[in-house]
Amino acid sequence: MESIPYTHLTKGSFLIASPDIDTGIYFRSVVIVCEHSAAGSFGLIINKNLDVELPEEIVNVKEFTNPNVQIRAGGPIQPNQMMLLHSSDHIPDQTLKLCEGVFLGGDLQFLQETVSDPSGPAVRLCFGYCGWGAGQLEREFLSGNWFLHPGSAKHVFETPSDKIWQSILREMGGKYATLSMIPEDLNLN
Repeated sequence: MESIPYTHLTKGSFLIASPDIDTGIYFRSVVIVCEHSAAGSFGLIINKNLDVELPEEIVNVKEFTNPNVQIRAGGPIQPNQMMLLHSSDHIPDQTLKLCEGVFLGGDLQFLQETVSDPSGPAVRLCFGYCGWGAGQLEREFLSGNWFLHPGSAKHVFETPSDKIWQSILREMGGKYATLSMIPEDLNLN
């Protein structure tokens, strides 16, 4: 498959970290782009699990019955800020559609109702976000730090977080599929 040019970088796209990014939070990360314009870009990492205790005033853990809720490290900027990625199209006035079946936003009432609904929508509570100034993401892309792929609800909500990076690269085929087989620890090679 041909590499997708950065002109296709839009809201809802996946940024897949190239193997050149070999340390830190961006190592093997997949970011869903939430906004991209001439002024800059922001997105959320979707494949880095985070183990945190949520304050009871946000979510009563005793009422946490939705099995489709997971917590992610959304990025290094403002790690105490929580953003909601979810699969519900029931609150269009509060959300931004990123791609088919993936929405950003929602208020505290939506969150509380969602986590206490055993058959509720898929939700990713993302703490922090990724941000780029004007032209910065384009420069990183052109330097080979990121690959681009269309976003999908399947990878955001269904693919196990530790398999998202490899799964998307395999889906992209060709040289990308080959990259998906590089071991995380090259000393094991």
